[in-house]
Amino acid sequence: MRFMVMIRADKSTEAGVMPSEKLLTDMGQYNEELVKAGVMLAGEGLQPSSKGARVKFSGDKRTVIDGPFIETKELIAGYWLFQVKSKEEAIEWVKRCPNPLEGESEIEIRQVFEAEDFGDEFTPELRQSEERMRAQIAGRQ
Repeated sequence: MRFMVMIRADKSTEAGVMPSEKLLTDMGQYNEELVKAGVMLAGEGLQPSSKGARVKFSGDKRTVIDGPFIETKELIAGYWLFQVKSKEEAIEWVKRCPNPLEGESEIEIRQVFEAEDFGDEFTPELRQSEERMRAQIAGRQ
């Protein structure tokens, strides 16, 4: 099972405040543990929303909204992609994480859809197309 593990942003991350050397060291050690255990598939910190944009869809219309975005509790400061056996295992790994922000912080864990989750609507042709795309992506890494 794959899980997206997301660190919620706060005023400091949105202001572009960089983590301390201690936090970078602690996070580096945590990430090494994840990699050695075969859990971490990917992970990155994200720039503040002031450097981002959103694209709003309404039928055929597309509207671009430049950051910054007001509601920090809805923003993500960083993420990991975990490969684990269960949500409980993902939770246990997250509980071992150093506190990613000064003071209080929150990390959200969401399961990633797998091909079998889509049922019959995900036809053999669609599955083959998805597999080809994933092989192309893997070939670039």
